[in-house]
Amino acid sequence: MPLKTRVEAAIARAIAIGQARHAPPRLAAALDYATAPGGARIRPTILMSVAMACGDDRPVLADTAAAALELIHCASLVHDDMPCFDNADMRRGKPSVHRAYSEPLALLTGDSLIVLAFEILARVSPEDPARVAQLILTLSQQTGMPGGICAGQGWESEETVDLSAYHRAKTGALFIAATQMGAVAAGQEAEPWEELGARIGEAFQVADDLRDALYDAETLGKPAGQDDLHGRPNAVTQLGVQGAIRRLKDILGGAIASIPSCPGEAALAHMVRMQAERLTPVAPAMKQKSL
Repeated sequence: MPLKTRVEAAIARAIAIGQARHAPPRLAAALDYATAPGGARIRPTILMSVAMACGDDRPVLADTAAAALELIHCASLVHDDMPCFDNADMRRGKPSVHRAYSEPLALLTGDSLIVLAFEILARVSPEDPARVAQLILTLSQQTGMPGGICAGQGWESEETVDLSAYHRAKTGALFIAATQMGAVAAGQEAEPWEELGARIGEAFQVADDLRDALYDAETLGKPAGQDDLHGRPNAVTQLGVQGAIRRLKDILGGAIASIPSCPGEAALAHMVRMQAERLTPVAPAMKQKSL
């Protein structure tokens, strides 16, 4: 089964669980709206790629871990778009959840996706209780405090911001979760995979800072210029456009070098290179704004 098909099927199964029984119809519909059609699914793709590179001996664990990770990511987008944070009208080229369904339902949608992520992991615990326990622990650590995506959002309320810590928590955390959970799902230790996830996450954040500064809302499928609008720390402000591009390339080179030894190391390096090409904000298909 192609990787993309595996990812989408796993997410669809998870959402079906959240919509079962006597679920409130509008909230049930909002779960699907918030997760499909998805974006690039880069985090679950990385997770499954790592699992496959490590042998993928428990595919159901990799599938479920990938879905759980994407549910957490989608929940974070729903909450980020709300008026108390970015107040964004668009996400992935369509109205954000709070615009389509109301603020109360957006809050509940994000909360429901978070809880559902851990429920689907718990449901597969008979497959390998020790691995599932580690998957739940890893996802919890990279979602909450002190260093998960909740901490990343929290940094935006501080007067003085450590840019590295901010990026590592806000964006890097779920990429660390992706590489570590992929390894754990395949029976490997999590710790050796942290650096790869951190480097990919940092690269993704720098690329996102560049896109936010250089491209328009139509190209992005979401509001542009949000870093300047909200006074957020970002790589473009700190390094300039060319400096941020150089930093992005350096990080991606380091990411490939950090891949731990594993049976599928070469294929995994190829995947990282492909993501590098996708991240670099100079593709001709992208429309650059005049600065």
